[in-house]
Amino acid sequence: MKDNKKVIYWLLTGCFLIFIMVVVGGITRLTHSGLSISSYQLFSGTIPPMNETEWIAEFDHYKQFPEYQKKNHGMSLEEFKDIYFWEWIHRVIGRFIGIVFLVPFLYFLLKRQLSKSTVKKSLLLLFLGGFQGFLGWYMVKSGLVDRPDVSHYRLAMHLTTAFITFAYTLWVALDLWFPKKKEIDKGFRNLIRISLVILITQIIYGAFVAGLDAGWIHNHWPMMSDGQWIHDAVTIEQTPVWRNFIEGKSGVQFVHRTFAYVVVLFIAIIWWKSKQQAQTKLQEKGVNALTILVLVQFILGIFTLVLQVPVILGVLHQVVAFFLLAAMTFTLHRYSK
Repeated sequence: MKDNKKVIYWLLTGCFLIFIMVVVGGITRLTHSGLSISSYQLFSGTIPPMNETEWIAEFDHYKQFPEYQKKNHGMSLEEFKDIYFWEWIHRVIGRFIGIVFLVPFLYFLLKRQLSKSTVKKSLLLLFLGGFQGFLGWYMVKSGLVDRPDVSHYRLAMHLTTAFITFAYTLWVALDLWFPKKKEIDKGFRNLIRISLVILITQIIYGAFVAGLDAGWIHNHWPMMSDGQWIHDAVTIEQTPVWRNFIEGKSGVQFVHRTFAYVVVLFIAIIWWKSKQQAQTKLQEKGVNALTILVLVQFILGIFTLVLQVPVILGVLHQVVAFFLLAAMTFTLHRYSK
């Protein structure tokens, strides 16, 4: 029997590991640890420094780059070890995910346990995983030249690719879990599709906020500052004006905090319209999960902003975004053929 339960468990294991990867990636970003390893070795880089001599050599290498010279000058070796750990574990998990995807895939392929359709989908997943690894280094590289910060565009590419890889892996698993076709309301399905695009756009802007450190300014809600719904800085940091909304800290934060209302509105419409039609239990659970998670995420976003992005809330905000995407993917699948 092709595409058996073992294949489904393999894919769901991949989903779980991507989730862990995103959580550790969030901690790495929020603790400013991402530039602590300034070189990339695919195999030898798996083993961290094992003695004091190796640690000193690694620290001396780090000192050659802008982050130490411009931001962390005077950092102690022990402080370096703290930030090194998060970037190292992030990379190790990435390598482990590659093994978990590739080795079982080759096994299932040799044992003829994959249908042609699943083979094609799995190859796409392997490509996405490899591309994600490349984007990780491409992102880090941007912070090793002049500015001790990674490009927020590259950060967004890296994070969004991880979210999309997770969503597609979950979709492939759901295809195998629920192989039977069903009647659908195409209009309602398209509403969920539009909502998914809106959610991914919001995730991209969340990465922009993280990449620009835009969460540490305008820490008020619901207004951006006392008496201002739209802060003056939103339109004056960059020229021409439109660049403020993709490169200006204030403009990017404004888009992210405003677009949150759009996400809530569309999911509220999904919930309302779902009550007007017959639903299976799984469809109902998907919509209910969406509704609960978007409210939790909205509240988390407010507290993360007002409290000036404490690490725990920043990580939780990213985790709930992950769960929200999972719920959206599941709901769309249950309302698709």
